[in-house]
Amino acid sequence: MQITATYINLYHVCRRELWLHAKGIRMEHTSDTVYEGKLIGETSYGERAEKNKQLEINLPLDADCNVSVKIDFYDPKTRTVYETKKSDRMEQAHIAQVKFYLYVLQKSGVPDPCGIIEYPKLRDRTRVSLADDDLAEIESWIAAIQKILRSSHCPELLHKPICKNCSYYDYCYADEL
Repeated sequence: MQITATYINLYHVCRRELWLHAKGIRMEHTSDTVYEGKLIGETSYGERAEKNKQLEINLPLDADCNVSVKIDFYDPKTRTVYETKKSDRMEQAHIAQVKFYLYVLQKSGVPDPCGIIEYPKLRDRTRVSLADDDLAEIESWIAAIQKILRSSHCPELLHKPICKNCSYYDYCYADEL
């Protein structure tokens, strides 16, 4: 089983979407919100690609699981991961995703990595670092995600306001429409 940063993000947003995404049921291509976020990420910091490198790491955790990250912008000199997001509405999920990047970097031998989440539309940034207790917490996320992905049953609907803007909305609420 492979755990990715996307899974970490979705674990903190919606476990149903996590399960569907992992099973290959993808709806992001139908979402204007997803498209706008991708466009912001690609156009906000044009010089970033010249100064930083893309980094991919696959790291075995045990015989049954490995973690995999694809970091678009990493500065090896400062050991900084840069992540661009459309809004801070899901900031805790964004922070968890960046902490996962830092966890994988640290497990790969990079000492004291740090992260910066940038919100260009808000002209704001959030600094992210790993605390000692984060390692155990991230490992608990990984274990919980493994349990969700091994389940043959899709997790229940959230029935929260964020559902209305989700690319899976029509899929999840088809019986109620």
